[in-house]
Amino acid sequence: MAHSLSADRQACDKQQLINYIRMKSEKKLSPAQRQELLSLLKTRFEKNLNRHKGIEWSKVQVKLESNSEKLWSLNEMEKTGGEPDVVSYDKKTGEYIFYDCSSESPAGRRSICYDHEALQSRKEHKPKNSAMNMAAAMGIELLTEEQYRELQKLGNFDTKTSSWILTPPAIRKLGGAIFADYRYGNIFVYHNGAESYYAGRAFRGSLKV
Repeated sequence: MAHSLSADRQACDKQQLINYIRMKSEKKLSPAQRQELLSLLKTRFEKNLNRHKGIEWSKVQVKLESNSEKLWSLNEMEKTGGEPDVVSYDKKTGEYIFYDCSSESPAGRRSICYDHEALQSRKEHKPKNSAMNMAAAMGIELLTEEQYRELQKLGNFDTKTSSWILTPPAIRKLGGAIFADYRYGNIFVYHNGAESYYAGRAFRGSLKV
């Protein structure tokens, strides 16, 4: 019996290792994909210098080229319509911070509820996914309300759509979730049931590199 349990444990450990290796390999871009993404990010960076005053692309690129998983996450942001760009530099950690900078809420992430709990709570007409699930799978985090307000200082975003933002635990505990948009020259933060979803609402994320 002991031998059987040991063999089972070893088999389990081996499968976990295989799954881990597979997961790591899946989060890497091919050389061609890397080059294409870096070129796209550089072009966007140079076209929107107001978003990152005092930051040099060459230094950003060095960080990106040394971190394949972060590049993969940026590619996921790009694929889903987020148009990621550098918005600041954290001097304490030495990290560059990217936000989704698409003019409207990312098109490839719309019609989703807030989180997995909300997704599971729907008995019918379930959305395809949730914002928190998607963000975790992409390796990014939802913008906080403070970060969303920082983003809006760089331009007018979500003038026709809206975006889920990170909800304080106290609000989420009561069944709610918050989202934001830009209308009439102002930023508005609202609430909805976390299980709600709309064709004009996705989420915006951030990534530190």
